[in-house]
Amino acid sequence: MRRGPGGRGPGGPGGMHGMGAPVEKAKDFKGTVKKLLVYLGGYKIAVLFVMIFAVCSTVFAIVGPKILGNATTELFNGIMGKIAGTSEGVDFTAIGSILLRLIGLYLISALFQFIQGFIMTGVSNKITYRLRKDIDEKIHNMPFSFYDRVTVGEVLSLITNDVDVINHSFNQSITQIITSVTMLIGILVMMFSISWQMTLIAIMTLPV
Repeated sequence: MRRGPGGRGPGGPGGMHGMGAPVEKAKDFKGTVKKLLVYLGGYKIAVLFVMIFAVCSTVFAIVGPKILGNATTELFNGIMGKIAGTSEGVDFTAIGSILLRLIGLYLISALFQFIQGFIMTGVSNKITYRLRKDIDEKIHNMPFSFYDRVTVGEVLSLITNDVDVINHSFNQSITQIITSVTMLIGILVMMFSISWQMTLIAIMTLPV
């Protein structure tokens, strides 16, 4: 392989590209995003399923505490009824039924989360493979003058580090955005369903 200026190879200064160096912003951010969306466009159905499973998983996780609150209420009413003499005490059968529903809900939430993670990992790996394949073809078609301007380390960094960053972004960022938005909306809905007055007070105390 031809070396860059000054005979720098992978072990030279260029070989350390990306390690400890500041992250450079894309020169054409919008164009870069559009190109990445083109790669992602081939997996629309898979991404749609990821979104559905991510939303369902988050919704079930949000509903869980409310169901747990029903168990707490049942326990409190049983104790107070026992003290007041209006009931025989805590209805552990009802509490057990509530807890079983809660466990089932969390298991379904975990299952949906696993499925969406599994699908998104597969999509990310396929996109990464396509990117590396396209980069490899591009590098083989570059003129020799290109390697006089770009060090071997920079080329290796592009093939390994940069593509790995894209893989991680596809694998994590998309699902995190979906779950974060769903979590925010779901928590607000649950708070309003419990007490809209307390929810408004809590929102007004938030810093703007």
